[in-house]
Amino acid sequence: MLADSLYRIAALARLNWTLRLRDPGQFLSYLLMPMILMLVFKPLYDRALVGGATQVATGMLVVFSTLALAIVGTATLTERTWHTWDRLRSTRVATAELLLGKALPIFLVLLAQQTILLVYAMVVIGVRPAGRPWLVVVAVVVWGSTLLALGTAIAALVRSHGELSAICDIGALTLTTLGGAFVPVAMFPGWLQAVAPVSPGYWALSMLQAALAGDVTGTLLPAAVLLTVGGVAGVFAAWRLGRGFGRATLL
Repeated sequence: MLADSLYRIAALARLNWTLRLRDPGQFLSYLLMPMILMLVFKPLYDRALVGGATQVATGMLVVFSTLALAIVGTATLTERTWHTWDRLRSTRVATAELLLGKALPIFLVLLAQQTILLVYAMVVIGVRPAGRPWLVVVAVVVWGSTLLALGTAIAALVRSHGELSAICDIGALTLTTLGGAFVPVAMFPGWLQAVAPVSPGYWALSMLQAALAGDVTGTLLPAAVLLTVGGVAGVFAAWRLGRGFGRATLL
């Protein structure tokens, strides 16, 4: 049974990986734009802040990785708009297998985006990690997992690609700005500082900056918060799609 399940997951993953390779536009967009903005904003951040290079690098990474929720959501929503979701659910593939088969290629895309941006930040922007690379790996994996769960949950709720785009774009910019991606939270007015922890972007930024600084506690605490958020979103997505709420007839 386990071998059959792994075979089905692998087949779905290969198919979805092929789809990603055939349509790399979103990925390239969310990879090149932060690179350009890091380079443009670095002199300003260096003059305005201590550790400006880290702020601009992690800020742009969080913003554009959150915008990549659109990639995650599209992977699931496309099955609904193509009317292939019902066909997949009518086969022997369980809901968990279906979600895993779709999630694995997207997870690799999210990891690749963050890894490339971090390497770029170190080579071009001048970010210097403190010497604990495993913390950076943990931060990237946790943030990628959280985005994957959130994007799937959003795709289980929306009715069209227009709705998905609007929610991802507006939500991503709002939550990352609130989380301190453009301006550090310490520079916010008091009432806004109190609200900032509501945003997953706040915890992602704190986690990534702590990881680059080699702060174990500062990395693992936000990681636990993000894993909780991702776990809740993932369970909700599996429940909603498993009960047929992702069916094409409900679009």
